[in-house]
Amino acid sequence: MIKSLLLIFAALFVFATNARAQVDDICREFGVMPSMDSPFIHVPYVYGRITVKGLDPGSKFPSITVFLLDSGNAGRRRLSVERSGNYCFRRSGGGETLVVEVNGIESARRSLTIGAAQQREDFEVLAEPLQQIAPTGIVSAKFSYPSNEKTIELYKKALEAESNKDVKGAIIFLKKIVAEDPLDFIAWAKLGTLYFGQASLADADAAFRKSLELRQDYTPAWINVGQLRVAQKQFEAAIEIFKHAASLEPTSARIQRLLGETYLQTKQGTLGADALNEAIRLDPVGMAECHLLLGRLYDLAGARNMATREYKAFLAKVPEYSEKKKLEKYIKENPE
Repeated sequence: MIKSLLLIFAALFVFATNARAQVDDICREFGVMPSMDSPFIHVPYVYGRITVKGLDPGSKFPSITVFLLDSGNAGRRRLSVERSGNYCFRRSGGGETLVVEVNGIESARRSLTIGAAQQREDFEVLAEPLQQIAPTGIVSAKFSYPSNEKTIELYKKALEAESNKDVKGAIIFLKKIVAEDPLDFIAWAKLGTLYFGQASLADADAAFRKSLELRQDYTPAWINVGQLRVAQKQFEAAIEIFKHAASLEPTSARIQRLLGETYLQTKQGTLGADALNEAIRLDPVGMAECHLLLGRLYDLAGARNMATREYKAFLAKVPEYSEKKKLEKYIKENPE
């Protein structure tokens, strides 16, 4: 009996040591060593590694930024990722969300478990072509802007600055672009996105407004304005903006998710659930985390059988979820 207990304690010690080694190995790049924190003060971290798929060995590493958003996107912390792919944040312990952007475009979003445990979240993202901020201004077949010879080199310099994590430099070049070509609505929107990332909300708002004055149906700018309103805690305004964006892009699962999350911020659970379910319908796998949001919503409402249904649906799509055991325990204790 004593021998068995010793083996169990030894296994737990090895597991804990390995976990501490992982978090230290990643977070030391950012000047912190979580295992060295006082044992009497538990400091939770979320950390991990971002793997870039499709990146040629000799090519330039893309500009990757990780954001840790507090509940409702009210607080934003950002971290530029180097070639190691590592990131590390000290958590607040609340319901936070990780967002990964590659060259200014959102590539991944993941809700974190509410609690104070250390949490590792790894991501795989696709390398975006360096011509994403192209001299032609083309973002998609739907939204394009004619090439302007006066801004071609400025676009290249803006992209190079952003790839080198020089956001302030990229902003300078984008300001020069819109000075040369004030009708470039894509450049205005990109400028707003960079200002937003720097928490310069007034400047971001002005740039997004200019973009939309020039192209009223430019959905990326509408989405960013909606997120800006959320950051300003203007939730009702954000809801109307996301509803408008959804009318422009009815097949966008991301807009539906943002709309659903914002409804939840205003305690409009039914409307929030409707939007989240629509996001799932439009992109069943990509929006799998909406099942988690719905599960938490139903759990808070006391409808645990419905929460169980959502958690089961989530695990069917994401079987390797880091908190799988917790969800399985909940499912077992709360059968449908």
